[in-house]
Amino acid sequence: MTLKIMVVTAHPDDAEFSCGGSVARWARDGCDVIYVVCTNGDKGSGDLQMTSERLAVIREAEQRAAARALGVKEVVFLGYPDGSLEDTSEFRGKLVRLIRRHQPQRLVTMDPFRRFHYHRDHRVTGIVALDACFPYARDHLHFAEHLKEGLLPHKVQEAYLSSIGMEDPDVIVDISDTFEQKIQALLCHASQVPGEAVLRERMFRFASEVGERNGVPLAESFKRIEFRL
Repeated sequence: MTLKIMVVTAHPDDAEFSCGGSVARWARDGCDVIYVVCTNGDKGSGDLQMTSERLAVIREAEQRAAARALGVKEVVFLGYPDGSLEDTSEFRGKLVRLIRRHQPQRLVTMDPFRRFHYHRDHRVTGIVALDACFPYARDHLHFAEHLKEGLLPHKVQEAYLSSIGMEDPDVIVDISDTFEQKIQALLCHASQVPGEAVLRERMFRFASEVGERNGVPLAESFKRIEFRL
């Protein structure tokens, strides 16, 4: 049976930075990978002439190109404004609907439990995505209106929490063979990344530090959660 993996991130480029090498490896190995990008990334620019409207269009195109470079099957954009994510029933329901429609066995999302401060959208995305998996997507009386759409409850088996600098990981993915794909996907995000040399050095340093601790040249790391089914 083909492994279906849903990657839920806050912004365009989050997946490529945190787990792009793993995504490329999973897709290469025959997994069906789908992205769900929760915001349109319309605030992430230092260009004082940039507008939110223009930036949202640019970042969607960049994300589609990056996903193609990694072999991602589909990209779903929820379209919330950058910085606006809240733990609401509406947001949770959108993720539950997608989980029930696509029926992933594994959900990859942002680590909401990191000990130091980072982007609020990342924390909210991680919490809402995990809650959407369990118990909401599992129990038919949550968002029961989905039954009228022909969407049955679905039990996600596991979640991988992802971030650069993962604290206390328990899953290591060797990305030695897919590191270059990660770099090429990141370069698609031209509005967000530094020059290629700086980007390549930074990503190599992160991946080699994880790899060195785990006996492989280059790696990405995750924290795994197994859901009670």
